[in-house]
Amino acid sequence: MIVDGRLPSVVPMKRLARPLLLLLIFIAVDALVVTLLNALSGSAVLSLVVGFAAAAGTLLLYAWTTRRIERREPADLPRPGRRRTLARGTLAGIGLFTATVLAIAVLGGFRIDGWGSFGGMLSIFGLMAGVATVEEVLFRGILFRQIEERAGTRPALAVSATLFGLLHLINDPTAIGGACAIIVAGLMAGAAYVATRALWLPIGLHLGWNFAEGGIFGVPVSGADSSTQGLLRGVFDGPALLTGGTFGPEASVFAVLASLLAAICLLRLAHRRGNLRPRPVADPDAAGGRVAG
Repeated sequence: MIVDGRLPSVVPMKRLARPLLLLLIFIAVDALVVTLLNALSGSAVLSLVVGFAAAAGTLLLYAWTTRRIERREPADLPRPGRRRTLARGTLAGIGLFTATVLAIAVLGGFRIDGWGSFGGMLSIFGLMAGVATVEEVLFRGILFRQIEERAGTRPALAVSATLFGLLHLINDPTAIGGACAIIVAGLMAGAAYVATRALWLPIGLHLGWNFAEGGIFGVPVSGADSSTQGLLRGVFDGPALLTGGTFGPEASVFAVLASLLAAICLLRLAHRRGNLRPRPVADPDAAGGRVAG
């Protein structure tokens, strides 16, 4: 009888160490990028330059750590069509949020109270470019993918979206409804990742949605107060179910419906493409020592 000398607990620990290291690296990057860009929010030029540099640096770091730590190629950063997909995703995000605002306005919950700041709009675009990129790399490129490899697509969608929503309680710990709305937005971003098997579309959707919210309509983004004024001075007034209350219009029932419909459409596309993955079959050799005799 021949027994593989590896201890049963050693292999699982090795398998967990690399994903955990990646998570820790990009949690630190996320905190650094948000802190830096918030500090520069008063300057349109600096925000744009540093925001785009942070986005590019995050993607380069993700590609490098994927090769060095995980020993694989970053297949979710394909070069062909990346600019087109990013642009389409950004326009789609802007369109989805604009549709949300129009629905609220039809019911009397939104009005424009004058012009804001063109420079502020550019500053917010730079901020959101950096934030959207690092958050999508963290939650979709790392967290979602690692869970999916171990448990399949559906648990990965549920867990990554839930943690994504809970993260936004940092902005307002009392905004449970807002966090639930962000969970649905996380499902949309996760569905975009599954449908394309790339980060470009979720980054674009995330960027476009947040930019439209703060940069165009000048309202709070995910419950976060900002001194930077967007292009317009938007005012929401009405019940929280309609307007999102203090958390902002992301917590509106219309924002939830827009995100949910987009997520359903993207998941149907993923299904047609065969991109939904079941829970992997357990490898008996990976759970313990191999025995032959």
